[in-house]
Amino acid sequence: MQQRSCLMKFPLLYAPAFVLLCGLGACTPETGPTDRSTSVAPTEVPASPATPAIPADANPTPEASDETATPASVLGLEGLGDLRIGQAPPAHGSWGERGAPSGNGACRTINSTDYPDVYAIVSDGVVQRITLGQRATVKLAEGVGVGSSEQDVMKWFAGFREQPHKYEPAPAKYLTAPNAGNGSSALRFEIGADGNVKLIHVGVMPVLAYVEGCS
Repeated sequence: MQQRSCLMKFPLLYAPAFVLLCGLGACTPETGPTDRSTSVAPTEVPASPATPAIPADANPTPEASDETATPASVLGLEGLGDLRIGQAPPAHGSWGERGAPSGNGACRTINSTDYPDVYAIVSDGVVQRITLGQRATVKLAEGVGVGSSEQDVMKWFAGFREQPHKYEPAPAKYLTAPNAGNGSSALRFEIGADGNVKLIHVGVMPVLAYVEGCS
């Protein structure tokens, strides 16, 4: 029908040419602009929600409580735990005199329930010596403790001075560090008649060499 309407507008002389133009689309009615408002937008896939970050402390490592914490069990030249050679006993620690006073006033011995069979000599208000008794479980950093052999001692502490034991026959003896007597803390072993360590002392002279408590 559009082709017929084109021919009606022009004389028949020009009909063939306009038929051709109409055939090529010259007379095709114009179409309006595309209405973009009706176009369908591509479907968007909603992003998956991000995994929430887990705080670093969400699963904290349990810490040992004070009830399960064990006291320091290594005796060194500086002392044992909070008990330090050359310093006053800690005011609020576990060390103290128990029972009747054990000393002559200027010198006294103290112990602690945290360290069975360990005692310290306090003279002039400061700790002068710490001794590991025969049932003590505390050891030196080298692993030497009460009950170790003399060979174990000499493996780590070669060069210690030997002295005869005051109360027991040989091979009982005293083994004292060569630096004892120069004012610094030193180490001294008592070897029993069985050839094993009977007592271990750490402290300063002359208290380091006391054989009967404060004397």
